[in-house]
Amino acid sequence: MRIVTGKVYRHCDGVSRRGFLAAGALGFGGLTLADLLRAEAASGIPSSRKALVNVHLDGGPPQMDLIDLKPEAPLEIRGELRPIRTKVPGIEICELLPRLAGIADRIAFIRSLVGAANEHNAFQCLSGFDERDLASIGGRPALGCILSKLWGSPGDPAPAFVDLLQGRALVRNSARPGFLGPAYGPFRPDISHLFSRPLEEGMVKELARLGAGHSTSLALTGGLTVERLDDRVRLLGGLDRLRREVDASGSMDAMDRFTRQALGILTSGRFAEAMDLSREDPRSVARYTLPEPPRVERFETGDDASASLKFLMARRLIEAGVRCVTISLSDFDTHSKNFERMRYVLPVLDCGLHALITDLEERGMLGDVAIVVWGEFGRTPKINGNAGGRDHWPKVGMAMLAGGGIRGGQVVGATDRWAAEAVSRPVDYKDVFATLYRCLGIDPHATTLTDPTGRPQHLLDRGEPIKELVG
Repeated sequence: MRIVTGKVYRHCDGVSRRGFLAAGALGFGGLTLADLLRAEAASGIPSSRKALVNVHLDGGPPQMDLIDLKPEAPLEIRGELRPIRTKVPGIEICELLPRLAGIADRIAFIRSLVGAANEHNAFQCLSGFDERDLASIGGRPALGCILSKLWGSPGDPAPAFVDLLQGRALVRNSARPGFLGPAYGPFRPDISHLFSRPLEEGMVKELARLGAGHSTSLALTGGLTVERLDDRVRLLGGLDRLRREVDASGSMDAMDRFTRQALGILTSGRFAEAMDLSREDPRSVARYTLPEPPRVERFETGDDASASLKFLMARRLIEAGVRCVTISLSDFDTHSKNFERMRYVLPVLDCGLHALITDLEERGMLGDVAIVVWGEFGRTPKINGNAGGRDHWPKVGMAMLAGGGIRGGQVVGATDRWAAEAVSRPVDYKDVFATLYRCLGIDPHATTLTDPTGRPQHLLDRGEPIKELVG
């Protein structure tokens, strides 16, 4: 699957629409966008443009090498990296994050993240829940899927939720809709030709088992044009007219509306252009690009240096009307070569996240767009043997939040002298989600979704907004 931009078609409304369509948009096989949109229209679009960018540090970031360095700890714990001062007196972060240090007043640093499910995927970072929760009825939905249910509308020119995760987060289908069903699944374009993230051999096999339906193709089927797609929509309408006439429930009319919405999204110049970075101002592209690549070797399953442009794509999608964008940065699964890998990936994170925060601020969007950066768990305080790595450590992890009304310039929580356990102000994943919902203007304890058994399910079963950050 590949993203293509074809001939520009001028429609009678005067809008240029590119041939930017799904091979399965009208049911030609696999999970189509129409499948994703086939659901009840929500009650309308809120007047604000609240949105979320969820950044998954794929593999589990080492907390003590990013924002909770322990320079007084023994060498086998503190490692090779050193802290630097930030714009906020008393707050120090890793020397490999100098840009973020310069805007630390816009960022909240959580050093006491607890409650990790110890699962090697992004599901908890996208939902707040263990993947086994409500598994008997399909499982919990990701937050983006919930926004599709609450805020999505058949007339939207862009989907509510776009999932750009790569690596194990994609392979393990972390952005799934759970009990809401596939109608509220993410719009998931294949970006592998834009951003290289090689998979481990085992994950290649896992991805193959998912089949072609794991991504939403944006490529034209051979010989298929916008005009032919329009003709097929009209044909389907004619074939289904009799069934619609005898369908008292109106479900056939709904089917027709969602098929048309699928076509509308995929031919929308607004959404197509957001996915096309060649349309961005070169000065802006330069802002999101490292001036020079890292001077260390890229790890075999890591993103390359161009991954900082994922942050630019997220901004463009939010501007196009998307409410939730997920992106990932790999590979933080540092069982070996921890420090070499940090020297490669942290400058990419530093560049991309700094550019996103400052760009949104200059555009007047930062107050509406919340950003969270985290991973599935932390890393062991002690460096492992001769491999020079850090292993899985679910006892404590880290997160960074910005935008969306978050009060930056502060640290929440503290760990012991080895960054091994939270010793003050533990923050659960669900507390972070309660905070994000607050930023989005949603009360997760008052809002419910009906599960397949007919029972109402609150968006969160526990967790409170972090009062230091949102009051």
